[in-house]
Amino acid sequence: MLLSILVPCFNEEENIRPFYEQARLAVRTLRKENVVSDYEFLFINDGSKDGTLARIKELAQEDARVFYLSFTRNFGKEAAMLAGLAHCRGEYVTLMDVDLQDPPELLPEMFEILNSEEGLECVATRRVSRAGEPRLRSWFARMFYKLINRISDVEIVDGARDFRLMTRRVVDSILDLKEKSRFSKGLFVWAGYKTHYLAYENIERKRGKTKWSFWKLFKYSLDGITAFSVMPLQLAAVAGCLCSLGSILAMLYFVIQKLTVGIPIQGYAMLICSIFLLGGIQLLGLGILGQYIGKLFVESKQRPDYVVLESNIEE
Repeated sequence: MLLSILVPCFNEEENIRPFYEQARLAVRTLRKENVVSDYEFLFINDGSKDGTLARIKELAQEDARVFYLSFTRNFGKEAAMLAGLAHCRGEYVTLMDVDLQDPPELLPEMFEILNSEEGLECVATRRVSRAGEPRLRSWFARMFYKLINRISDVEIVDGARDFRLMTRRVVDSILDLKEKSRFSKGLFVWAGYKTHYLAYENIERKRGKTKWSFWKLFKYSLDGITAFSVMPLQLAAVAGCLCSLGSILAMLYFVIQKLTVGIPIQGYAMLICSIFLLGGIQLLGLGILGQYIGKLFVESKQRPDYVVLESNIEE
C-alpha cells in the first residue's frame, strides 16, 4: 500500500525540512509495522516568493520519493490541495500543512483508527482548543461554524482541519466534483463517507508567519456559506416581504387615523428613515444575490484551477 503525503506550501522555506524530517519518522513507524509498503511526498508550491521551491528541490535530489508541483503564481490553498489530489498515486492519501500545526506523529494513530472500524473511509482531525490564536479570530471562527451548521445541509465539525487520512475512494469522489469555488471542509462532508474525527490540542506555529489574515478568513467563510446554503437568499426575500408588509400596514394606519380622527399625515423624519431602511435592505439583498451571481460567473468561464510552471512528476 502506497501512502501519498500532500503538502501545500506558500512562502514556507523555514518549515520544509523540519516538516519532512518529522513526517519521515512517522512514515518509518508505519513501514516497520507493515501498515504501508511505501510512501511519497508531494509538495505543492503555491507561487512562493521566497526559497520554498529551492528547499523542496533539495529534498527531491536527496530522496527519490519527494515530488513537487510549482504553480506560476499563488492560486490559493484550495487549488493546491486539488492539484495534490489530482496528481497523487497512493491507495491512502493524507493532507498536511507544512507549518507543523498538523502533527505528523498522529499518522500511526489515524491508520489504527481507519483500519479498526468497518466501513470507515476517512480519519479527519479537529482542534479542541485555539490556544495562541487572537481571541477575536477565535470568536469569529466559532460563530462561523455555528452559523454554517444552522443554514447548510451538511454539518461541518467545529475546529475541523484539512489534515486528514483518506482512502483512494474518497479522493476519487472529491475529484469528481468539478466546481471552481471550492470549500474543501464542506466537500469532504458532502461526499458522505464515514469519517472519524480525531481531537488534539492546538499547536502553535514555530517558524514563519501565518498567511491567513482576518480578511482572507472572512472571504473564505463567505465562500463556505454561499457554497453550501441558499439560506441568505431566502432571508433576503423574507426581509423584503416583511418590510413591504410593514409599509402597507403603516399606510393603512395613517389613512384610518386621517379618516376617523382627522390627524394630519406628517413626519418627514420618519419618511426619510423609512426610505433609508428600505434602501439598505434592498442593497443588502442585492449584495447577497451578487455573491451567488458572481459564483455562477466564475463557474461559467471554466478557467483551470491552477497552472503548473514546473514539476518532477513524470506524466
